[in-house]
Amino acid sequence: MTMLNNPIFIVGAPRSGTTLLQYMLRSHPNISLPTGESHFMIPLYRNSEKFGDLTKIENIRTVLQAMYRQSADFLDTDIHGIKFDIDRLTDELYAEGRNTIPDIISAVFEKNALGEGKQRWGDKTPYYVLHMNTLLQMFPSAQFIHLIRDGRDCALSLFERQHDFCVYNTFFAAKYWEIYVEGGRRIGKDLGEKVYYEVRYEDLLDNPEITLQRLCSFLNEPYSDDILNFKKSGQAGKTPLLQKTVQKNNQGKWRSKMTRRQIATFEGAVGNTLATFGYPLITETKSISLFIKCLWRLHNAINTFLRNLLRKKRTSL
Repeated sequence: MTMLNNPIFIVGAPRSGTTLLQYMLRSHPNISLPTGESHFMIPLYRNSEKFGDLTKIENIRTVLQAMYRQSADFLDTDIHGIKFDIDRLTDELYAEGRNTIPDIISAVFEKNALGEGKQRWGDKTPYYVLHMNTLLQMFPSAQFIHLIRDGRDCALSLFERQHDFCVYNTFFAAKYWEIYVEGGRRIGKDLGEKVYYEVRYEDLLDNPEITLQRLCSFLNEPYSDDILNFKKSGQAGKTPLLQKTVQKNNQGKWRSKMTRRQIATFEGAVGNTLATFGYPLITETKSISLFIKCLWRLHNAINTFLRNLLRKKRTSL
């Protein structure tokens, strides 16, 4: 039986379909995945020293409190096997000798997994793709699934939530996507094929059963039809596509929804990266001058500043 300390991390560029894969894998009889994103693992680990000696019960409590401050919504609504009760967890973790940051984090996820009747825990937080080395230090038996989607479709999805991601133009969206996919592949090459695995979102839509069978083989888990027939989200606030079966047509939308100029800008910015990951180009890619690049970055910076200013005004009311 798979051990509880072999975590699975779903990572990738934002808006790459990681939530779909999260819901699929969490339907596996042996895999527990919360329905949100943790976000707290890297910050807690980087600030380990400030929590002091974790053999002391009061310091364990401080870690759990910091975890909750960072991701209260996640801990309140997205873990379904336990209630995140700081007092109870503090006592349990102290009694179990959980005296490192990774020990404390894994304990929360392990208890949640057991509460769901599962034997293996996982997490879906896209930006962890840039921190896989650190997570492997924290959890030496971890495995990583890097989900990759055509960057032009990612850009369209980013624009729908531009204020959440502070992405306000096509050039910036292209470079934003490139940082994640190139960074993930670069780190993944060093991790090795038993630890790191790439899945194309388009393959997941076109050939879900074969793609998921191969993925289960990588994870050393038996394939289950429960993954393909995953439990849908009943919450309107979740991605609408999660309330339906796999939508094969949820790809290539950029061909009709992007203007020719947007496509040319995206492909001019990251055409080589698109081609490297197997995505065809439809324009004659021309290099973008340094001056134009600076203008695009300035445009994004100004819009980000205005968004943050407006947010501060709203919170001060």
